[in-house]
Amino acid sequence: MGKTMIQKIIQRASGKEVKPGDRVWCNIDLSTARDFAGPNCVLQFDKETEGKGKVWNPDKIAFTFDLEAPSRSEQVANNQKLIREFAKRQGITKVFDVNWGIGQHVLLENGLVKPGWVILGTDSHMNLLGAVGAFATGVGNTDIVASWILGKLWYRVPETVKIHVTGSFKKGVCMRDLLTKIVGTLGAGGLIYKAVEFVGPTIENANLAERITLCSMVTEMSGKIGLIQPNGEVLEWLKARAGEEVVELAEAIKADPDAIYSEEYEFNVDDLEPMVSAPDAPDNVKTVREVAGEKLDQIHIGSCSNGRFEDIAAAFEVLKAADFKIAPGIRAIITPATREVMKQCAQAGFIEKFLAAGVIFTNPTCALCTAKHYGTLPSGDVGMSTTNRNFIGKVGKGSHTYLASPMTAMASAVRGVITDPREIIG
Repeated sequence: MGKTMIQKIIQRASGKEVKPGDRVWCNIDLSTARDFAGPNCVLQFDKETEGKGKVWNPDKIAFTFDLEAPSRSEQVANNQKLIREFAKRQGITKVFDVNWGIGQHVLLENGLVKPGWVILGTDSHMNLLGAVGAFATGVGNTDIVASWILGKLWYRVPETVKIHVTGSFKKGVCMRDLLTKIVGTLGAGGLIYKAVEFVGPTIENANLAERITLCSMVTEMSGKIGLIQPNGEVLEWLKARAGEEVVELAEAIKADPDAIYSEEYEFNVDDLEPMVSAPDAPDNVKTVREVAGEKLDQIHIGSCSNGRFEDIAAAFEVLKAADFKIAPGIRAIITPATREVMKQCAQAGFIEKFLAAGVIFTNPTCALCTAKHYGTLPSGDVGMSTTNRNFIGKVGKGSHTYLASPMTAMASAVRGVITDPREIIG
């Protein structure tokens, strides 16, 4: 019987033949923690080891500072200092401080993610690293500490769903719109503890930014991991960052032709139109057409879902088509995912144009995923964001948020109301 991608990954990590439902211990390739939850992991590790413990392998542990970077309070500053001191004490050199950006993206850019690797993190969206075929999961503090001590963690082998995508996006429509369509179709509980394989011509031709977007909201469907087979330019990008080994690793996790799937879905994007997740749930999906004209107070472009250079470039083209003018009274914020992305935006001349239009262009962070950032919405305000969650009050008590693509968000900033980007870019 053939094996799915997740079966092959867990088989490699456990050294055992596995089938869905099996519970096995897996060797961890990389265990990470961020400035959120990371300090508690450090404190728990020291408590469990009575302050004398050594991590199992400092070369396989990394810290990222992305939730509140730079620190915005004394408490956050002290928590970040706790991590720095622990890393120094343990000989952990992979510390990506407040100047780097979103953890998963930074790990990717620095060659620390490979196909078939098992990766842990304190972020519920670690699984977006499935965009390059890694089995990355967000876990609790205790699991992180256990991995620091043992170098292992146990898993139940998930069943796998296959999503096959065909067609080409029309102008003004993009991968984020497909993702929103999928979330609306499957629902918040549509992938409970399941892996997903995204396949088909549309996926095979997708760039890295698009693949990251597609995997970024598997969590919002209660899924364990979304996986895409690395190929073409994405595989070459990985090889340049992480070494020749990735070619062999990518081949080793390829699903067998006779692999068994619990469900299979077909999506065609030829006639797809711009989509939104309306307040107050990611699966409350509508077409932009259905909610067009709704007044907005703020838009935000960024996050682990849509903070790559390609995302910001798409928003730039919409603003350019509007003669670099946004509506009076609307607040527009753009946050690049990483320092590398920010450099790309600077080199392309984007930042100066955004600033001249009245757009706020920030340093790279997780930004407005939560109310812990600058740009928090006041009660009663309505925002639009490219983040992955829009639960009521998530970015400000009493506020509401629409989720959309970078193009729809910028088109809405131009008009001050929810707007189909095709009305502006033609």
